[in-house]
Amino acid sequence: MRTVRGPVERVVVVGAGLSGLSAALYLTGAGCSVTVAERADHPGGRMGRYRLDGYEIDSGATILTLPELVDDALAAVGLDTDTALPPLRIRPLAPAYHARFADGSDLRVFSDADRMSAEVTRVCGPAEAVRYRRLRDWLGRVYRAEYDEFLAANFDSPLDLIRVPAKRAALFDLVALGAFGRLGRRVTRTLRDPRLSRLFTFQALYAGMAPAQALGVYGAIPHMDTGLGVYFPKGGMRAVADTLAGAFTAAGGRLELGTEVTGIDYHRGRARRVVTADGRTLPCDAVVLTADLGSLDRFGVRPRRGLRASPSAVVAHGLVPVAVAGQWPVRAHHTIEFGAAWAQTFREITARRGGRPMSDPSLLLTRPALSDPGLYLTRDGVRYEPFSLLAPCPNLDSAPLDWDRLGPAYLRELLSVLEARGYHRITSEFVVDRLDTPATWRDQGMIAGTPFSAAHLFRQTGPFRPRNFPRGSENVVLAGCGTTPGVGVPTALLSGKLAAQRIVGENREVRTRASATVRLSSRREAVN
Repeated sequence: MRTVRGPVERVVVVGAGLSGLSAALYLTGAGCSVTVAERADHPGGRMGRYRLDGYEIDSGATILTLPELVDDALAAVGLDTDTALPPLRIRPLAPAYHARFADGSDLRVFSDADRMSAEVTRVCGPAEAVRYRRLRDWLGRVYRAEYDEFLAANFDSPLDLIRVPAKRAALFDLVALGAFGRLGRRVTRTLRDPRLSRLFTFQALYAGMAPAQALGVYGAIPHMDTGLGVYFPKGGMRAVADTLAGAFTAAGGRLELGTEVTGIDYHRGRARRVVTADGRTLPCDAVVLTADLGSLDRFGVRPRRGLRASPSAVVAHGLVPVAVAGQWPVRAHHTIEFGAAWAQTFREITARRGGRPMSDPSLLLTRPALSDPGLYLTRDGVRYEPFSLLAPCPNLDSAPLDWDRLGPAYLRELLSVLEARGYHRITSEFVVDRLDTPATWRDQGMIAGTPFSAAHLFRQTGPFRPRNFPRGSENVVLAGCGTTPGVGVPTALLSGKLAAQRIVGENREVRTRASATVRLSSRREAVN
């Protein structure tokens, strides 16, 4: 594995998102002196917070899988979720999702195989439950075949797939499993009920593709969701970043919030200092850069040309009176409201050109106070709960729409759709305090106005994804969802670890690396 040459005692990490905090913890545990510079006044990046009218709400990711990766990052500095300050309390969600379909039927998703089989039997019949078990087994085998050598490993070249024995063996396993066929086709060949099929293929959107185009290797994503469990931390998803940041500073790291990095000074191809907006410089032996692909050029790193971006999203955050939400047709932390259309919906939002907002929306509704009552609040004698609505939409390359003008009208349209589906009074009682659109992400420097970065096309995944050791600099390493291994909370945490390995190598990580392997192996055995 290629690593940074020369001294690496002083490392500057640009960005305190999950990948930056993960890298900082592993580097600190390996003995480096680490400074993290974050332009916001809080850590978290895409999994940060909005401070709204008298309350806070998660600003980004709401789905947490593989929480043991948080444990592993904390273990790098000798802490865990109990001993870190603030401590982190994570609980599994059961169900992970509650899905509701256009015909009025509903289906809950449980990570426990027996509970899920019973639910599938209730909704789809016993024969479909047998087929569900068959699909679950296949998804688990795909996940186990690719985790160590594809998700959790660095690549120097696509040739690593052939010349590194462990990667070659994993590749052959995936070929034997049919994981390079289409995920959608595999799922629909196994399952008969289209409602159940949707629950095991909609996750392809996380990777920036329609299920019909996604490869079977992305079966690892629905396996994480439906087989390994979805979790939620007390205090909201933002609590994860708070705990990682607290552990980093407790271990001697330096976290500079409200510090925007404007550039990197190089000498003979090597970064020597990081420049901040207030005119200061931070000397360094190496840099971990977590900026989005759309912002790399300002730091002297050339992003790969011709990258295709994932679809984007419109997200509304605010409050709903508890008395109103209590009358809605579903009571769940995460609700997926499926429209009747399916293939058409994906064509609209994933088109390379000529995309458009969904004509028959499928939406993700998040009600975190149902899992953490501490998130309820009372205002003028009325009890409210935080509520978020996410609608996938095309990115700005696909559909260069004027979202500053379109956004409020489109939100009204989405709320009208929900009203018609039984979410009575949502149009009048949902107090919207924040609306994010592709224009929001564009203004933050994100590629094509999407928070989901580059799509996981075959030519943009695994060893073909933008590398975390870019050409042009000897000591700048990338981390985050735009590089390996990709988009998502667990992959962001892994990305930070992989970036740290590029800087210090693997020998200085033996203790935490071994403990992580034991825990992950134990977990896989437990769920299979």
